[in-house]
Amino acid sequence: MLDKHQKKLREIAKYLRYFALKMSTKAGSGHPTSSLSAADLMAVLLANHYRYDFKNPDNIYNDRLIFSKGHATPLYYAMFAAMGVISLKDLDSYRKFGSSLEGHPTPNFKFAEAATGSLGQGLSVGVGLALSLKAKLKEAESKELPSRFTLHASRYLLPLVYVLLGDGEMAEGNVWEAANIASYYRLDNLVAILDVNRLGQSQETSLGWDIHKYSDRFQSFGWETKVIDGHDYDEIANAFRQVQSSKFKVQNQRPFAIIAKTVKGKGVSFLENKDGWHGKPVPAEMFEKALQELGEVDMKMRWKVEKPLESSKYHVVSRKQSINNLATNYLLHTTYIKGDQIATRKAYGEALSRIGVQYQNVVSLDGDVKNSTYSEIFKANFPERFFEMFIAEQNMVGTAVGMARLGFIPFVSTFAAFLTRAFDQIRMASVGGANIKFCGSHAGVSIGEDGPSQMGLEDIAMFRSVFGCSVLYPADAVATDKLVEEMVKIRGMSYIRTTRPATPVIYDVDEEFSIGGCKIHKSPKLPKTPKNKIIIIAAGITLYEALNAQEELSKEGIEAIVVDCYSIKPIAEKTLKDLVTHTFKGQTLKGMLITVEDHYFEGGLGDAVLNVFACDEKVKVYKMAVTKKPRSGKSDELLDFEEISAKAIVKKVKSLN
Repeated sequence: MLDKHQKKLREIAKYLRYFALKMSTKAGSGHPTSSLSAADLMAVLLANHYRYDFKNPDNIYNDRLIFSKGHATPLYYAMFAAMGVISLKDLDSYRKFGSSLEGHPTPNFKFAEAATGSLGQGLSVGVGLALSLKAKLKEAESKELPSRFTLHASRYLLPLVYVLLGDGEMAEGNVWEAANIASYYRLDNLVAILDVNRLGQSQETSLGWDIHKYSDRFQSFGWETKVIDGHDYDEIANAFRQVQSSKFKVQNQRPFAIIAKTVKGKGVSFLENKDGWHGKPVPAEMFEKALQELGEVDMKMRWKVEKPLESSKYHVVSRKQSINNLATNYLLHTTYIKGDQIATRKAYGEALSRIGVQYQNVVSLDGDVKNSTYSEIFKANFPERFFEMFIAEQNMVGTAVGMARLGFIPFVSTFAAFLTRAFDQIRMASVGGANIKFCGSHAGVSIGEDGPSQMGLEDIAMFRSVFGCSVLYPADAVATDKLVEEMVKIRGMSYIRTTRPATPVIYDVDEEFSIGGCKIHKSPKLPKTPKNKIIIIAAGITLYEALNAQEELSKEGIEAIVVDCYSIKPIAEKTLKDLVTHTFKGQTLKGMLITVEDHYFEGGLGDAVLNVFACDEKVKVYKMAVTKKPRSGKSDELLDFEEISAKAIVKKVKSLN
């Protein structure tokens, strides 16, 4: 027989189930059965363990809740209605255009920590939040805490990050990347709640209800686990109490996983444990039958969630702000000298370290290539703000999402080629508006002997396709240094591409570089009126090839104007159009442009320039890019092989004149 408290829990769960069914039926779409299975777990969490100050979502002492199984939004939004944060009228707008209650969570809903729903990513976001909360609390508690707080009590203040996972997404490697790193960083403030309801979208999951195997797997990664019946309130409550008590075990310091056996569609007999209902709302004609099985629901019920202790004292940066904790001291200046041979990847590492002095919320995440990306320079100066994520790029991006949510500005560094592994995580970070900066080193065939597996040749196309992402490709150390700082100053995602070989410094240290700009290099003065004119647009390593070609062409009376298009997105559209108008003014021939890039033919710089002149039939754009399957060799050999070297540019220009 249920006691008074258990009856209250059942009423909360019934409320959650009712609105999960109603919202999806009214919307005509959604995932009610996936919501019903986890309703009891979430009811106990709300009633006894979740602490949150809804007037201040950025309070660092708030617990955090992530639905990695983001399709369970009927349950997710019903929880906030139960807590009195959103109205029942709001629930009626579920999945409607313009509503913040979208089909999968995004930060359009102000209490969502991240965009989720592409399965397997939520635990990584939780890792980022857990790491950030520990860092923020360490900073806050190093200041002035009330004298009544002992070390023991201070430890009790540690907020928890709860991540609700579905058993289907446990097939994703990203989950286990996150499990591994959570153990490595001893994230005892991270709690995974695994809803093992057995049924995936199209069939039974690979492990079915083998909950002990899930437990074994988490334990093998160094987690503490608890296996429970996900519909038994006593077992659920005991598991959450065990989570709380484990925080006090200083020697433990392990993340915690609650493995809950549940029934998909729990509470409605014709849905329970039935295949074929995933992602399908209950039809209107069956809705009343489902409600009869649930029984009477208290529509006025609201559950008051406890606020965290010291809720008014400490805050983090709002997600609408771009910069936090700026120092007032002057910036350190670059000291590069024209002619110095410096790889842009090294200049990136030096720039990151330089700006770390002023922008104290900049953090660096690297995928075990810090001695190649040169993020090791940042680590040497700011070890507490450097996070080694090892060779797990998907988790690295997801972790950065969590860190960005709490006001840090993460710089994620690895080889450009390896970022392609994390494209789904990158696009989801964009959906969530995460303020993350990416650096892809070892771009293009110019890396040389390592061969095609290490050559980033798709990265510009990839990041150009990401909503709201800036794409930068500097040629020298000065440009790199200036653009890294510009990346910090703007809010939103940005990507900088760096190269492996050392290149000469060609710009003065006081030269300005803005996102959306370019640099124009005029042709050497010709002895007489040029036979023809051409504009060569390049970026990064091919800028040097273009400048060498410019010199050769001038000897033959051809004026070549070279554009350093270091900002590929946004591109300097007006400047390019004005340059074409001025260069070819009064000529009967069409304006001719050549783009040269160390990137595959599709989606790179050439296509960005083509977009600028797509509606101008007087301008002809010729693309030079990597068109042959790359292979190992010296950098110069490969540039020649792909016909993007100075020699190839000269040959191309002559063929057009």
